[in-house]
Amino acid sequence: MAIANPLNTSLPAGPAYQPRSLRLWQALLLPLSIGTLLAVWQGAIWLKQYKSYILPSPARVWQRLWVALADGTLAQHAAVTLSESLGGLALGLAVAAVLGYLLAHSRPLESLLAPYIIASQSIPIVAVAPLFIIWFGSGPAAKVLICALIVFFPVLINVIVGVRSVEPDLRDLMRSLRSNRWQTFAHLELPAALPTLLAGVKIGATLSVIGAVVGEFVGADRGLGFLITAARGQFDTALVFVAVLTLVVIAMSLYGLVALLERALLAWKE
Repeated sequence: MAIANPLNTSLPAGPAYQPRSLRLWQALLLPLSIGTLLAVWQGAIWLKQYKSYILPSPARVWQRLWVALADGTLAQHAAVTLSESLGGLALGLAVAAVLGYLLAHSRPLESLLAPYIIASQSIPIVAVAPLFIIWFGSGPAAKVLICALIVFFPVLINVIVGVRSVEPDLRDLMRSLRSNRWQTFAHLELPAALPTLLAGVKIGATLSVIGAVVGEFVGADRGLGFLITAARGQFDTALVFVAVLTLVVIAMSLYGLVALLERALLAWKE
């Protein structure tokens, strides 16, 4: 029988352990990177003597942010873009999940629809957006459909991959237990496809914001895309920066929410 070495001072095994210096460095990494970016930004303005309508200073953007928050402009337009993004994400996710499940179980159906699906994704969204505005008007419906279209493909592919990743032996086991189609889906296919599905939703969450802004660029009277267009026409570059940063915050928030959902639903894998 092996005897443990009492002088063994090796580091604890496992990914959870991190040296204190490494954890401190990780905590400081984001503030340091943001500080470096702001310093380079301000340094470029001092060096090149850019006018504020070309490249506003960080302080000017910060002031413009508080003005936009105080008068309600930013909240109003951000709420519109967020609602369009969430609507498109929900619609694209629902259609992609159902169709992806059907395609994963039917090779003939996949062969029939694959050319059309791929063709729909080969067309740039900026080329399709004007048609959606013409067909559905400049209201939120067109933007939701544009978001759904851009969300659809990555979620669809991930659903197909996830469902087909189930081991054949596990399917045979479910059949031997006389499980019906719903029981096989709920207890085998859904848990197996969930990791890849949520990975697709992460991608779709960020893409949905892009879809909403593209639709607002083409035709809208509200939303952050409209705000960027209006601010650009007035040479209010600081407001353009504020709107773009708000879009980043929305996209990161949606991604973070999906990541939290993933952690909760996949806790059984840890």
